[in-house]
Amino acid sequence: QVHLAESGGGLVQPGGSLRLSCVASGNDADIYTMAWYRQAPGMQRELVAATASDGSIYHEQWVKGRFTISRDNAKKTAFLQMNSLKPEDTAVYICGAGPGREPEYWGQGTQVTVSS
Repeated sequence: QVHLAESGGGLVQPGGSLRLSCVASGNDADIYTMAWYRQAPGMQRELVAATASDGSIYHEQWVKGRFTISRDNAKKTAFLQMNSLKPEDTAVYICGAGPGREPEYWGQGTQVTVSS
């Protein structure tokens, strides 16, 4: 079983930055992929970025260089650096992980609110 714990969310002004962290427990094989998703009120969950333990990284096109995913395998932790935040980035950011490309395990999420 894998447990995922997100942190780093909060209230930030437009143009500001936040760094989210997702700490995983469990076997390394079960967290081959660690990914960040987000879900805004009334919207479907959408992928933001993903990383694999082999070093591969994927960012959704709409990220446009504002967000960067990274990973520390030794600490079983994935990060999401978010810069130039916009009000439309307001959402619950959720960490997912799994032994394959698609997450099988999910965290509770951390709220990110971008507002002046």
